[in-house]
Amino acid sequence: MLKFASLAALGLAGVAAPAFAQDASATNFTGLHLEGIAGWDRSQAYGGHKDGVLYGINGGYDIAAGSKLIAGIEGEVTDSSAKVCAGQGNAADPETCARAARDLYVGGRLGTVVGGKTLLYVKAGYTNGQYKATIDDGNSRTTLGKNNLDGVRVGAGAEYALSSNTFVKAEYRYSNYEQGVSRNQVLGGFGMRF
Repeated sequence: MLKFASLAALGLAGVAAPAFAQDASATNFTGLHLEGIAGWDRSQAYGGHKDGVLYGINGGYDIAAGSKLIAGIEGEVTDSSAKVCAGQGNAADPETCARAARDLYVGGRLGTVVGGKTLLYVKAGYTNGQYKATIDDGNSRTTLGKNNLDGVRVGAGAEYALSSNTFVKAEYRYSNYEQGVSRNQVLGGFGMRF
């Protein structure tokens, strides 16, 4: 009887071990996180578009919302080198430019753990992009000021846990602002969980 109970306990432990491993892997994606991000930024304004480099920081907090489901909130501050211009830069057709500046984002995300070390997620939230406008008539360049544009951002991405507290990520997102301004961005990042 003791042998049977021991074999049953070993068998139960063998079946339960993968389940415990799955639950433990979900913890790779919970808690406070902070990351540096950089990537491609296409800004579309004034009927034209221009590519640039996006860079900044992101932080947030994620919780386990099920055995493999992760839910979280996040905030982000970025800047960009993208600058969209229209016009010839002369008195008859002055060049008007909008340079993408700082962008603030706050939103939520929902994801699922795949294979123990990968988190696939979708995100959505509010974004506020700042654009600096200038006009150049060939003789002088005038700064028109800064314009803060409210918008909505949606995106999808993947995180890969390098260890229990470090990860890398790749993400695509689309932001739609007021006044017909939009952005497409693809970025990568390296982060830590605390």
